[in-house]
Amino acid sequence: MNSTIDFERRGVIVTGAGSGIGRAAALQFARLGAKVLVADINATGAADVVKEIEAGGGTALAVVGDLSDQDAVDEVITTAVDSLGDLTVLVNNAGIMDSMTATGDVSDAEWERVIRINLTAPFLLTRAALPYLTAGGRGAIVNTASAAALRGSAAGTAYTVSKHGLLGLTRSTAVMYRDRGVRVNAVAPGGTLTNVMDSITVDADGAAAIQRYRENVGRGASPDEIAAAIVFLASDAASNINGVVLPVDNGWSAV
Repeated sequence: MNSTIDFERRGVIVTGAGSGIGRAAALQFARLGAKVLVADINATGAADVVKEIEAGGGTALAVVGDLSDQDAVDEVITTAVDSLGDLTVLVNNAGIMDSMTATGDVSDAEWERVIRINLTAPFLLTRAALPYLTAGGRGAIVNTASAAALRGSAAGTAYTVSKHGLLGLTRSTAVMYRDRGVRVNAVAPGGTLTNVMDSITVDADGAAAIQRYRENVGRGASPDEIAAAIVFLASDAASNINGVVLPVDNGWSAV
């Protein structure tokens, strides 16, 4: 094992860890020795991941809640510090898709919900975690952005704007806190084999966008492939990597 990718006894928060990329990341961190807080709005999914980690000999606990709510954020951070005894890594992975809606058709409700979960929640968690990440002098934050953060044709308006904003949060925090021992990076996944699209409905504009996406994206990634990039960026192997947005998209961003 590469000794620089070792999270032995470090406390790691992974949001959206009840399924998909977040689940894969939580499991990988645990296999590398981390104590993992699994945060998700889905209680069953979160509990299942905790059981899976514990069955493998790891340490994990779950916090269930809507992370766009300050009270849920406070519970996540307090629980991590009190129960894990350490907070070294924050992975802001939780997010939702929009309905592939064009700007003129976005409702206030869709806009506010997507921005709140995909952008405001990572901000709230980052703000709350920073005092603990800076105290240790080697904190790391990894944000799950999207190919939609790098282009205008991968999703609807609300989702695209939320992920562009997440890159701004990543870069600003990286610059502001680099001299206090905190690195902040992001991954930008392309097509990934998760269930994130299952709950959305689309209109004609959205269907056309999805078709263009499918024509260009190439092979879909497994959640484990995205998670491996997250774990690397959080590790000491990436100790001089800060403020980076890493596409994990099988070359889609190069097309």
